[in-house]
Amino acid sequence: MQFVPFNSRDFRHKSIFGSIAAGDSLRLCVLMPRNFGCQKVTLVMRKDGEDTVYRNMYWCGMNGDNEEWWDITVTIESEGLYFYHFTYETPFGKGNIFLRSAGIGEFAPEGNDWQQTVYKKDFKTPDWAKGGIMYQIFPDRFNIGSAPSTEYPSDRVLHSSTEEAPVWEPDANGKILNNDYYGGTLNGIKEKLPYLKELGVNILYLNPIFEAHSNHRYNTADYKKIDPMLGTEEDFKSLCTEAKKLSIKVILDGVFSHTGSDSIYFNREGRYGNVGFWNDPDGEYKGWFTVEKNGKYKSWWGIDTLPETNEENDSYIEYITGKNGVLGKWLDLGAAGFRLDVADELPDKFIDALSKSIKTLNKDYFIIGEVWEDATNKISHGGRRRYLLGDQLDSVMNYPFASAIITFMRYGVAESFMESIVSICENYPPEALNALMNHIGTHDTARIVTKLVNDSIEHKPRNIQASYKLTEDEYAKAKTLLKTATVLQYTLPGFPSIYYGDEAGMQGGSDPFNRGFFPWGKEDAELIEWYKKLGEIRNSLHCLKEGRFIPYSAMLSCVAYIRKSEDDKILVIANRNYHSIDYNLPEEFFFAGELISGENVDYSVNIPANSAVILKKSN
Repeated sequence: MQFVPFNSRDFRHKSIFGSIAAGDSLRLCVLMPRNFGCQKVTLVMRKDGEDTVYRNMYWCGMNGDNEEWWDITVTIESEGLYFYHFTYETPFGKGNIFLRSAGIGEFAPEGNDWQQTVYKKDFKTPDWAKGGIMYQIFPDRFNIGSAPSTEYPSDRVLHSSTEEAPVWEPDANGKILNNDYYGGTLNGIKEKLPYLKELGVNILYLNPIFEAHSNHRYNTADYKKIDPMLGTEEDFKSLCTEAKKLSIKVILDGVFSHTGSDSIYFNREGRYGNVGFWNDPDGEYKGWFTVEKNGKYKSWWGIDTLPETNEENDSYIEYITGKNGVLGKWLDLGAAGFRLDVADELPDKFIDALSKSIKTLNKDYFIIGEVWEDATNKISHGGRRRYLLGDQLDSVMNYPFASAIITFMRYGVAESFMESIVSICENYPPEALNALMNHIGTHDTARIVTKLVNDSIEHKPRNIQASYKLTEDEYAKAKTLLKTATVLQYTLPGFPSIYYGDEAGMQGGSDPFNRGFFPWGKEDAELIEWYKKLGEIRNSLHCLKEGRFIPYSAMLSCVAYIRKSEDDKILVIANRNYHSIDYNLPEEFFFAGELISGENVDYSVNIPANSAVILKKSN
């Protein structure tokens, strides 16, 4: 057995797994070889951005004849990100214990420190988000409804059929206009709420619905108006009211890092008369945008139709977060929170004001941010971010989990999958962890069915993506993999998020091929029934709301983990081999019931190739 001086995931070495609340006491124990003759072991800890603190540890006993324990108990009073390692002194010299990638200590002259996340004692996220199921809708592409809109600007092009492919080719001037529409409406979404309820959905996330002159609507023209093609404020209010009757919360997309050049705020195209920064830099929107030395204005990723806002400008902050601001307007009309587009591009000053504004109105409103990496140690805007310490975001979109699931389903490396999952569980505060948006596909990624069997489709030229479609055999394989991927998605900490149409078997590469119209009447009925079954299972288990995540095994293309609460516990086993396996069960799951098939097992369970089981022991 390998000698391990310190393992942050072993309760013998660290009294609390993962993050801790400010004011909590934490015991750290290092195991040293007796023949080292250690004279001193020191904890070396620093709060991010502050000075290092050295604290002597105490000899506390022997572990057999050849090893000895040194320990220390520390109380960390203030929230923040802390990093630590250990030093030791012997009659023969000094050394350090550092972190390896697997989270296990080793004697090494160099390496990375362990991370300790410390969050605010009163950090609390909305209960309704934990244990839920989210459904994400691209509003133009879901459902037209019984009363199609007739109100839309003349420069918008309406598809003659919802079966037509999205327009992807540039116009005669080489520009991609994104001005093709299918005519989806808010009332169309409202008419499908019973369908969403059948899937077990309790959170509805809508991509932008505010007036904007592109089909994706990320180039906002007016934050305080519904886009006319989608409907009216009354339609939005009615959608929220009907959703509430079905215990479904509505979350809106907040796109505040940039507006459209074709907007009341900038108005380069002149659609809104003489108003706007372009026409009057010293007018109402003075300071909202930045003109650079070369005379050009700062734009999002260099796209000139998306002028960047100055989110530290007090006037802009007031417009979005103030008493009569954008946030309050839509929350008052029925929204239950916001998803923040490119949250890592928004400064702390803006996010602080946004969070304070929303939580002052109602602590039960939900704020979720788009962050593609580990959000606890993310660096952007010139410094370390503090999204999840208790006074900014409730949680984030969980791209690390999405990557882990998709990579495991493609290549079957169980160890990497488990390391990715445990790393996030270790770094994230429990309140944020249990409210993670666990997606495996969004409007920014290829359709999951396509992505599972073609890992390069997103990088192919658009003309190739436009004509690409899975063969029958490829689709059958992808569907099998998707079923297993969704078992993981539905049972890991956080809540699963379905990108509209994934449950119906929609295919497609990157934007715009991942944004087709929902295939009503031509859905994959078997796949939809699968999602409904997972929804029923998820909504029946308390352990999937705030239960502990306990890794059980990860090897030979098979992963297993336990979710456990005071009320119930389950064992999830996923087999990514191309052959079936017989998995010997831990004693606590002897004679358990398999929730997907409804069958009972005894001392082992047979798991077919590329499939998963969920075992629950009756109380």
